[in-house]
Amino acid sequence: MNQQEILNQIRRGSDELLLESELVKKLELGRPLRVKAGFDPTAPDLHLGHTVLLNKMRQLQDLGHHALFLIGDFTGMIGDPTGKNTTRPPLTREQVLANAQSYREQVFKVLDPDKTEVVFNSAWMDKFSAVDLIRLAATHTVAQMLERDDFGKRYRASQPIAIHEFVYPLVQGYDSVALKADLELGGTDQKFNLLMGRELQRHFGQAPQCVLTMPLLEGLDGINKMSKSLGNYIGVTDTPQDMFGKLMSVSDDLMWRYFDLLSFRSLAQIAHFREEVEQGRNPRDIKVLLAQEIVARFHTRQAAEDALTEFEARFQKGVLPDDMPEIAVPGADGQIGIAQLLKQAGLVASTSEALRMIDQGAVKLDGEKISDRALKIKAGTVVVAQVGKRKFGRVSVA
Repeated sequence: MNQQEILNQIRRGSDELLLESELVKKLELGRPLRVKAGFDPTAPDLHLGHTVLLNKMRQLQDLGHHALFLIGDFTGMIGDPTGKNTTRPPLTREQVLANAQSYREQVFKVLDPDKTEVVFNSAWMDKFSAVDLIRLAATHTVAQMLERDDFGKRYRASQPIAIHEFVYPLVQGYDSVALKADLELGGTDQKFNLLMGRELQRHFGQAPQCVLTMPLLEGLDGINKMSKSLGNYIGVTDTPQDMFGKLMSVSDDLMWRYFDLLSFRSLAQIAHFREEVEQGRNPRDIKVLLAQEIVARFHTRQAAEDALTEFEARFQKGVLPDDMPEIAVPGADGQIGIAQLLKQAGLVASTSEALRMIDQGAVKLDGEKISDRALKIKAGTVVVAQVGKRKFGRVSVA
């Protein structure tokens, strides 16, 4: 590929590249770039939202660059703000190490292990003395820290900000110094921390890294960021059947977002799929191709074929209407009872009718018959609900 094609590949699906002119100069050096992406091991499993960054890193590996997969075992014990205007609880050393091991096992489902260097920021941060940390903190002012959007909002709302939270972006930025990163990838919500790396590299006499921010992938509800805590996620370790079924449950509009951020197909091929749908092809056919691609990536091609066969059998191939309505229902306290879900979705006239239909075995969620009257569905979940033979709805719980 020529340089413009390489830049187009790097920019694909991204939100912002800072600064492109600097990246061009780095590419012209003719050596593999040191490409950093950091993950705090705050939960034992990765989901497809995490793989948006991993996919981009794999693309960069395929272009000949060196991947630095940073596991923030040190920063994971600090606790980065979640973006929800609260402090994320720090983890114990034991939790961090257990989650880190799980990450190592999962990350190579996407990355090329021969071109990946797995690093832990405790390798250099554990050697920091109190004096070192104070000197690092002295590189920035409180006013500069309040430029971070969530810090500023919390300060203006008189919500508490712990001192250790200011340390987090400094440590993440110093990781770039320790690794001599040329390019760092991160979500749009991490832009402040990524730019901190540039500033600290300048302070320590290094050429500043470029920054490539990636969009945050919406979960199955199509609204919130994919998150295990919201239950709207597709896990890297989900079974082939669960992964396939969840992907088939996304809305037709969200499907294109998933193609853009998760598929390895060419942009030209995705554009062709769009044209076919606009000309009348059933979008469900295209969604099957996406689901098979993702399942094959994290399992095997045969597993993807088996998942499709089981999915078609479960839904009695062709029984789902093409014009199935998409319905959002509110959850109370993060969940909703099955009877209320059916009523609010307009699939039954009352909760008593819902309970009667459950008792009669006439209610299905994602093709599975429901018999538990007390079943609760978590907020962030998307299900295909069926009552009887003719009433369907793709229901998202807000």
